[in-house]
Amino acid sequence: MVYSLLAILVLAALAWFCTALVGLNLLFAIVIPCLALAIFVLGFFYRLLGWARSPVPFHIPTTCGQQKSHPWIKQDKLESPTSTFWVVARMALEVFLFRSLWRNDRVELKRQEKLIYSPKRFLWLGGLLFHWSLAIILFRHLRFFTEPVLPGIAAVDSLDGLFQIGIPSLFMTDAAILVALTYLFIRRTFFPQLRLISLPCDYFALFLLLAIVLSGLLMRHFFKTDLERVKELVIGLISLRPVVPAALGSFFYMHLFLVSMLLAYFPFSKLMHAPGVFLSPTRNLKNDSRMRRHVNPWSYPVKVHTYAEYEDEFRAAMIEAGIPVDKDG
Repeated sequence: MVYSLLAILVLAALAWFCTALVGLNLLFAIVIPCLALAIFVLGFFYRLLGWARSPVPFHIPTTCGQQKSHPWIKQDKLESPTSTFWVVARMALEVFLFRSLWRNDRVELKRQEKLIYSPKRFLWLGGLLFHWSLAIILFRHLRFFTEPVLPGIAAVDSLDGLFQIGIPSLFMTDAAILVALTYLFIRRTFFPQLRLISLPCDYFALFLLLAIVLSGLLMRHFFKTDLERVKELVIGLISLRPVVPAALGSFFYMHLFLVSMLLAYFPFSKLMHAPGVFLSPTRNLKNDSRMRRHVNPWSYPVKVHTYAEYEDEFRAAMIEAGIPVDKDG
């Protein structure tokens, strides 16, 4: 955990130092973001193609409901789907509402060797809060990528800042994602079981997301940045006519550099579970093994020695040894 935190602090300090004191604004405004975007796109599709090309020799949908069988036995269509519609419905609940996390109960062995099942809803709530807040924040940031601004972004901004806390107003999603990330960090740090299985890459991704959120909040509420200049930079990058506006501030370059690091790190990390869930054979397959035969694509013709052939070969010896045979001769 300490090394991951130090790595994030070094990255943030490097961006601030190189832009505030050395003046490498061009490097951090254009070169690094473009390189990070190229790594993200190439790495993203490389991982997806690798998963798509991986054979699935067995029919392995994960289910926990009654499979379709006799007409008088009620099928659980959502938990054991046998049609494309119910597979899509099951996937939608998983992607948008994290249905499997909702049912993630804790099992503990208590006194007198009793198994106790208890619900764990805080993980579901924390995950849901983080992912939906991140989705809304990304949607709000689309204002920097289009001219004119896409319809709906202004409405989302108004709803997100409904309570008008401070000037500029504090967005609810900004506070929510900060709370969610803090909870996920505390959960991973203070629970011995999770701390035991946590790797430096787990903390690195968590600290990187926290640093991006905190730098964005600081830039919005304390170290003000000219949003018109930010949009000028982004539009210039998209249109392949890059320009580095003046007076963007070192905190903006720090925020942009951390986002670039996240883009470059994303395809090679556990964060790839986002697109990976759609290619998971445990989720995207129908549970119809009773309805049709699934042949292993790796199977190949194998010469077998049937019992009839075995008896034809050893019938005389079997009769002599008193072993019963199907045919006498």
